[in-house]
Amino acid sequence: MLARLRRARLGQYDSSLLQLAILTVVIFVVMATLNPHKFLRPYIFESITYEAPELGLLSIAMMLAMLTGGIDLSVIGLANLSAILAGLFFHAYGGAHGPALMHMATLPVLAGVGMALATGLVGGAVNGLLIARVRITPILATIGTGQIFTGLALVLTGGPAIVGYPMAWGYIGNGSLFGVAVPLVVFLVIAVLVTVMLARTPFGMDLLLIGTNRRAALFAGLGTARTIFWSYVLSGTLASMAGILLSSRTNAAKSDYGVSYLLEAVLIAVLGGTNPAGGRGSVPGIAVALVALMLLSSGLQLMRFSNFLVDFVWGAFLLLSIALNAWRTRKT
Repeated sequence: MLARLRRARLGQYDSSLLQLAILTVVIFVVMATLNPHKFLRPYIFESITYEAPELGLLSIAMMLAMLTGGIDLSVIGLANLSAILAGLFFHAYGGAHGPALMHMATLPVLAGVGMALATGLVGGAVNGLLIARVRITPILATIGTGQIFTGLALVLTGGPAIVGYPMAWGYIGNGSLFGVAVPLVVFLVIAVLVTVMLARTPFGMDLLLIGTNRRAALFAGLGTARTIFWSYVLSGTLASMAGILLSSRTNAAKSDYGVSYLLEAVLIAVLGGTNPAGGRGSVPGIAVALVALMLLSSGLQLMRFSNFLVDFVWGAFLLLSIALNAWRTRKT
C-alpha cells in the first residue's frame, strides 16, 4: 500500500514537472520570436546565471516553510539585515573606503560570511520559536519578525545603502568557477543538499508527513514542534545566503533591497509544485519554475513593459498556480 502511494505521488511530481518544463519551453519560444535580436544574446543568459540564484534560494527557503503548512514572509528582511551586518563589520574592520577594505584578507571575509549566516540562523530560530512553541500563526509571526528585521536594518544604516565590500566578497556574487557563475554553483549545491535531505533523511520525511497530516504525525510520535522549529531555522539560513549573493553581486546592501522578491519567491515555490497547505514540495520543480520566470522577466524587460504590468503578470501567475494546486489536490 505504501509503495503504491509513493508511486502515485512520484507520478504526480513527474506530471507536474513535465507540464512546467513545457511551459518553460513555450515562454522561451514566445520571447525569442517576439524579440530575437535582443533576447537571444548570450549576455542575457549569462546574466540570468548571476541573478537567478539569489531568488532561487529564497524560493527554496519559502518551500521549506510551506512544507509544514506555514509560510515565511520575513525572508527579505532577514536577507537584507544579514548583508548589512556583514557590511558594517567590514567597514569597522577595514575602514569605510580604501585599499584596506577592498583588499581585505580572506579570514575577515569568511568571518563576515559566518556573521551573515549566523544572523539568518538566529532570525530563523526566532520565527521557529514563535510558531512552534508560542503557536502564533506563521503568516502573522513572520510578518511581525520581517518588520523587526527591516526596522533593525534601518536603525543600523539610517536609511541609505551600505556601499563598498571587499573584493573577495564580490567574488561570491560576480565570480566564476571553471567558467560557471559562482552564484549558480552555490545554488546548485544547496539545491542538491535540500533534495537529498527531503528524500533520504528522517527530518525530510517528517517535514512532508507533518504537512500532509499534522494530527496523524503527532499521534505517530513525531517531534512536530522540533521539526517545525528547524524548518524555519533552515529557511532563515537560506535567506541570509540569498542576502550574501545579492549584496556581493551589487556591492551594496539596503533595508529595502529585493522587496519584489517576496512575491516572486512565493510564486516560484507554488508554481514549482509546493502545496501551500503543506505536505508537497519539489526542489527540481522550483529550479524549472525559476528558469521559466527569469526568462519571462527578461523578455518583458527587453520589450520595455511597465513594472506595474510585470507585477500584474506575477500576481496572475500566482493565483493561477494556487488554483491549479487546489484542483490537483482535490483530484488526488
